[in-house]
Amino acid sequence: MAQTIEIDDQVTVGNLAELLSIPASKLIAELFRNGVAATVNEKIDFDTAQIIVSELPDIDVELAKRERQAAPARPKREASETAQPRPPVVAMMGHVDHGKTSLLDAIRGASVASGEAGGITQHLSAYQVEHNGRLITFLDTPGHEAFAALREHGARLTDLVVLVVAADDGIKPQTVEAIRFASQAGVKIIVAANKMDKATEAQLNQLKAQLAENGLNPEDYGGDTVVIPVSAKEKTGINELLDMVLLVSDVEEHKADKNLPAAGLVIEAHQEKGRGPVAVALVEQGTLRAGDFIAIGATYAKIRNLETTTGQPIKEAPPSTPVIITGLKNLPEFGDEFEAVANEKAARDQAADTARLRRAGGSGSATSGSELLRIISRSNRLTELNIIVKADVQGSLTSVMDSLKTLDTEEVAVRFVSSGVGVISENDVHTAVTAGAIIYGFNVSLPASIKRLAARDKVSIRIFSVIYELIDDVKKELEARLAPEIVEEELGTLQVKGIFKISKTEVICGGLVTKGTLRTPALARVLRDKKLIADNLEVTKLQRGPTEVTEVPEGEMCGLSFRSETRVEVQENDRIELFSRETKTRTL
Repeated sequence: MAQTIEIDDQVTVGNLAELLSIPASKLIAELFRNGVAATVNEKIDFDTAQIIVSELPDIDVELAKRERQAAPARPKREASETAQPRPPVVAMMGHVDHGKTSLLDAIRGASVASGEAGGITQHLSAYQVEHNGRLITFLDTPGHEAFAALREHGARLTDLVVLVVAADDGIKPQTVEAIRFASQAGVKIIVAANKMDKATEAQLNQLKAQLAENGLNPEDYGGDTVVIPVSAKEKTGINELLDMVLLVSDVEEHKADKNLPAAGLVIEAHQEKGRGPVAVALVEQGTLRAGDFIAIGATYAKIRNLETTTGQPIKEAPPSTPVIITGLKNLPEFGDEFEAVANEKAARDQAADTARLRRAGGSGSATSGSELLRIISRSNRLTELNIIVKADVQGSLTSVMDSLKTLDTEEVAVRFVSSGVGVISENDVHTAVTAGAIIYGFNVSLPASIKRLAARDKVSIRIFSVIYELIDDVKKELEARLAPEIVEEELGTLQVKGIFKISKTEVICGGLVTKGTLRTPALARVLRDKKLIADNLEVTKLQRGPTEVTEVPEGEMCGLSFRSETRVEVQENDRIELFSRETKTRTL
């Protein structure tokens, strides 16, 4: 009898794989075979999930829509008639190493890319710049494939996407993904053809053709996608790009009410020594002030400090302003909404309601006996790598964990013993000792006292500042846990013409090589007609006449000796097949 699993109208690929107890990579592959290109953190609708699950082999599961009061849909913030123009919020998106951060540096007149580990953006960053007396808010989203969650988050936060593509390199996988995220979010896309100091006119034309193939028809081709040639290195085309951003903003009429209670979204969240939980948030409506009470996801705060993203204290933040907030009771989640409320009680009650709703949403259906047997069977076949993950900010933690989930297979999988934001602590080391886990730190520090404790308790702590290096390290650990692949190579076949000796542990016989070349050392199996008589026999000697040899070619007569654990009754006309066997290390 099939087990019924309840899901919402939409479910992420990773969550569905977890509910089905299968590797996320297997589900992604099945989606791809059905024409759906999705990453582990992307959502698919109920109908798609139902079709895919029905086609998965060895999965006896029926999906049903969860009939419970879902969390209210995030309302589109409608501006009133008295609303005032606000700065546009622009996401810089594109493939890794195509120059998003360098272009933003050129716009800001700063140098950030050189300080980024590996030269790639490691988390979502927000800045405000002034152009022609008007403010523009920029979000710099990571381009590395591991940061799909942050890119999707960036697209949904914004009014406009600047898609940065290296003109000399063209469209790449993360470029296509960024186009998809922006299209799903329903935002306008401007293409910045970067690295024009190296690219030729022909390469620019080729890029425009690639854009047209991916649904962004350039104006030159009769479409409505603006393509602006720029060079972050030589700082050319920057003014034209900013002028176009403001022009599109004017056409789209981006407005917001400043006099309403402040509301917005969390971009990043992390722990800071001496300040506790810290959130970077984007104000979407109203004016946020220092001292305001806010409900922010499942936690709340009385804002102690309100700062710009460059660390300058401010008293208030109007719409489209990215701010740093301190005074939080707990660390909010990546993507949580915040809302200013009248007092601390209202903030606490609203946070408690959100926490309750999340707990209700996490409760699944009861596991049937057959489903429990399936899970036990899979866990018996599965070798798990226990790890603890600590990251600098909540967004990075989400991206690291989502990326590591995609490494799971039917044989090996990553098991997250615990995870969190902040420095590696003594408690993390104690947990690692108990679980036999490796501690992975991403952009976090390792205090000397913790390093000494880990060395004493023989706990491996590995700190990384570049995400793909962390993923590669976990991948190597998983590969080391894969059972080696046994490879057999057929060497040749001897047809028995005479038997000289049969004992309990040895056979000496002679015959004709009818196929291939016999070689030693080798293993052998004895076949009579199509029936297997004996297997895994050790060939000890080959002999031609009085001479011992190491190989005999096809068509030659020879003598053969092999050892066995039990008596093997070899008869004339039996076939003895010789083969070699070796083990090969497997990779993911």
